[in-house]
Amino acid sequence: MADLVVVGASLAGLRAVEAVRHDGFEGSVMLIGAEEHLPYDRPPLSKEHLAADEPSDPTYRERETLDELGVELVLGAPATALDLDARTVTVGDREIGYGALVLATGADARALPASVVRPDLAGVVTLRTRDDAQHLHRLLRRGNPRVTVVGAGFIGSEIAAVARKRGHDVTIIEALPTPLVRGVGERMGRALTSIHERQGTRVLTGVSVAEVRGSSSVEAVVLADGTVIETDVLVVGIGAAPNTAWLESSGLTLDNGVVADATLAAAPGVYVAGDIARWPNLLFDDVDTSPMRLEHWTAASEQGARAARNAVNPSAAQDYTTVPYFWSDWYDSRIQFVGMSRAGEGFPEVDVEVVMGEEDGRFVALYRCGDRLAGALAVDRPAEVMQYRRLLMKRASWDEGLEKAEERRQRAAKKAAEAASGSAE
Repeated sequence: MADLVVVGASLAGLRAVEAVRHDGFEGSVMLIGAEEHLPYDRPPLSKEHLAADEPSDPTYRERETLDELGVELVLGAPATALDLDARTVTVGDREIGYGALVLATGADARALPASVVRPDLAGVVTLRTRDDAQHLHRLLRRGNPRVTVVGAGFIGSEIAAVARKRGHDVTIIEALPTPLVRGVGERMGRALTSIHERQGTRVLTGVSVAEVRGSSSVEAVVLADGTVIETDVLVVGIGAAPNTAWLESSGLTLDNGVVADATLAAAPGVYVAGDIARWPNLLFDDVDTSPMRLEHWTAASEQGARAARNAVNPSAAQDYTTVPYFWSDWYDSRIQFVGMSRAGEGFPEVDVEVVMGEEDGRFVALYRCGDRLAGALAVDRPAEVMQYRRLLMKRASWDEGLEKAEERRQRAAKKAAEAASGSAE
């Protein structure tokens, strides 16, 4: 029995236990994790970890630090059941009682169906865990393998970029006609795809994988249109599914995640955080009223802290609102997005306008939903995107967004003029 049990020992789970301890919570705290590893940072796994010859340790906190916080660790076995009436979580052969519970079990990488690829075929990988990243790291260093990536989302694109920068022949296969349309919209999806094309990465869109060939290890990918792509490493990056199968008999409401209220409460004493959390983000209720689920580092960090604070003090529970934010590194480019790129049913369609730079280079684009500034996308403009995040937090109008864009353009022009003047001297 623990006063606070947190299931999921990744970023959201770590932030949960840290938040309540830093607030002075003196009850017992337990952190349960399916992996044997201590909580570690996932975003570098598809970027810096793969690129480095000797990857750095992604562990967030050493065991001694967690011991000092008074956190009991239960690692190496997944939770398999939740009993809301008995207030217990089953882990292995243990039933662990809880006073308050935070669920932060994350998501699992989606795989190609067994009808397409044999599960035992070597050289076929997904990337979700630290062990996955270490496996892919080794594969990319065995000679000069030809690499095929299925899925042109952000994870797949990051892996493709690392492999291409290492000199590998890289092909990306995307079933949708336009990559990233769900994340940034059709126009910006095309703009981001052009980054790959300028780097010599082949991108095939609107086609699916029909068959993966190979005797003991992958040798070729056959597409639905008959195209055959010879490959030595096949990376499957077709998204992730929230890890909620173990909760199917719990009585919680499951719908592409665990459905919760605005305070992240899914049931009395039970709160959710991270990739499994599906909750109403009231900051954007004038763009979309349907529950939101985010697979972003920033959201996981914030939700873990808020869920735990609400769990141990439910009478003072606060709503969790946020401006969605994510970033991605491709080749030498930094892509950042804040806000929302799509509106819910019954709301005006979202329009996009480039307000700084050009789509084939460094640029900023703003997203409009009716009279509301809905989002902003920046490529290689790292100082710009947070300007718009602050506006989004205030529910800024479209006109306010355009005013900010004009201010930022004038500022950039002034800096460029001063730099030119200095170089001339």
